[in-house]
Formats: sequence, C-alpha cells, structure tokens
Amino acid sequence: MMESTWVTGFLGGLLIGLSATLLLAFNGRIAGISGIVNGAIQGDEIWRWLFIAGMLLGGLVYEHGLAAEVTPRPILAPGSMILGGFLVGFGTRLGNGCTSGHGVCGLGRLSLRSLVAVLTFLTTAMVTVWITRHGIAG
Repeated sequence: MMESTWVTGFLGGLLIGLSATLLLAFNGRIAGISGIVNGAIQGDEIWRWLFIAGMLLGGLVYEHGLAAEVTPRPILAPGSMILGGFLVGFGTRLGNGCTSGHGVCGLGRLSLRSLVAVLTFLTTAMVTVWITRHGIAG
C-alpha cells in the first residue's frame, strides 16, 4: 500500500498531464471526459471506450492495491447524487466542456475560454460549499 502524501498527489497530477498530452499529441484529441463519454455513447471510435475502461480500472487498482486507507463513502442520499450528476451533465453541455477538459487541457493550451470556465467552476464550488456548510442566512 502506498502512503497518501503530497508526493502521490504530485505523481498523480503528472500522470494526468502526461496522459492528456499524449492523447493530444498522438490522437489530436482533448482529454475532456464529457466529450469522451458523449462520443463513446454515440458510437464513435473505440479509443473512447478504452480510455473510460482505463480510468475505471485505474480507480480499482488504486482502491484495492495502492490506497493507504479506504476511500470515504458518500453520505448523500442517492437521489441527491443522481440530481447532482444530471446538473453536472447539464453544466458540461452549457459550458462546452467539463472540468477536466477545460482545467487540464484548456489551461494547458492557454485557452481564454477555459480560463473563464475554470474560474466559474471554482467560484461556483466555493459558493456551494459555503451554502451547504453555513446556509444562505450565514
């Protein structure tokens, strides 16, 4: 088991950046998960399914072999998580991409649109955390 430290986070970030760079260099594609999943559902190229399978397999390998401790389980009701998933899906359509596409790939390509999207994601996340922790009345 690997101890979870800043080093493991750093190595994980390097691997994400490397995989996004390799996909762009060899396939000419952006590693935005919403676009990859959408293309896979529409029946596009097999690489999309392989990318999704690799992400799922990587998570399983980490959880059952490398993780220093058990991953926390969600405390939200399933209905809330499903609603949140639909809202995220709607947001990725509205924002023309997801956090991985804009944050990892778009910022790496110095895209102004991605910078605005990431700032919007972060601001919305901070406001959401504040509301859920403190309520609207504070």
